[in-house]
Amino acid sequence: MTGVISLLGCGFVADLYLRSLSVMPGLRVAAVWDRDPTRLAAFCSYWNLPAAASLDALIASTPPDGLVLNLTNPAEHFATTKACLDAGRHVYSEKPLAMALEQARSLHRLADTNGLTLATAPCSVLGEAAQTMAAALRKNVAGTPRLIYAELDDGFIPQAAYRKWRSESGAPWPYEDEFRTGCTLEHAGYYLGWLIAWFGSVRTVVAASAETLPEKEGTGPFAPDVSVATLFLDNGPLVRLTCSIVAPHDHTIRVIGDKGVLSCDAAWNNSAKVRFAERFSLRRRLFESPWKRRVKLSGPTHPKVGRWGAAAMNFLLGPAEVLDAIATGRSSRLGGDYALHLTEVTLAIQNAGETAGAQTMTTRCAPMDPMPWAT
Repeated sequence: MTGVISLLGCGFVADLYLRSLSVMPGLRVAAVWDRDPTRLAAFCSYWNLPAAASLDALIASTPPDGLVLNLTNPAEHFATTKACLDAGRHVYSEKPLAMALEQARSLHRLADTNGLTLATAPCSVLGEAAQTMAAALRKNVAGTPRLIYAELDDGFIPQAAYRKWRSESGAPWPYEDEFRTGCTLEHAGYYLGWLIAWFGSVRTVVAASAETLPEKEGTGPFAPDVSVATLFLDNGPLVRLTCSIVAPHDHTIRVIGDKGVLSCDAAWNNSAKVRFAERFSLRRRLFESPWKRRVKLSGPTHPKVGRWGAAAMNFLLGPAEVLDAIATGRSSRLGGDYALHLTEVTLAIQNAGETAGAQTMTTRCAPMDPMPWAT
């Protein structure tokens, strides 16, 4: 894949994108800009990249068939993405598209009106683990899926040594912004994106969210640190999705089918193993086999990135897919209706609180086409 990208924002997550660049030699960085000149200088010096003088200069440095990666803080996504779309540039945004649904809708309309692509992270849905599970579902490995449990619990983060966490070029983990944005907006998309890709639209969200740890460090107000959602799909099984920075670390997804259970236990690892445990009866007792069979794709998949910190993900799979869509004149898997629907469902879970009850989703999207190497 070839193409030109520009980086808007060079905080903690930007280094994860740049680590992926070494395995994506066809991609070239045109420019980088951040409102913090000290951070910008450190980042560009570390990665030997050109710094833009302003947002306008960054946009001007990005060719019309290139892509701006919006890696700013979530509260800045709406205004900065709008500026790029207004200037006629395609955008790949870190999650969420915006902090409010109407803002996300307006960005979706603007991109459509201007004939531009607006796509959203996370791109782990394009990775080997997600695509392997999708192929197993298409091949009916576990039988008809009846129920899915998906966990995105990250441990008791307020007691972690997060002040010592630094990105490769020295950016501190933005704990105040993380606590204000909330783990649901930050992390639910990792499995929610898989589910929407496999089955299409979520029809109804029944969720609750709460702040269980009010004494987090920094200046509030803080977002919920726990959310639990039951998702009713238009064309799929019932789903329970849990996010927290309180419960012990667990990134397991289990698809319970008529024949047994498909599972994966590492949402942030593109190469995580997908396993199938067959169900059987023995002496009047029912079991899922303790000897799980590895499920694999038959051929090569995509360029891999080694583990750094908590993740072993190629963060440029998404931008590369968007650039290929632009170059070939097709719709991006991560853009359009998918991006808006993922945002609506995530916001519904995040904002559910104690009394929201059943929320009917107003957006829809079709299931995602598999990657060419996963068919």
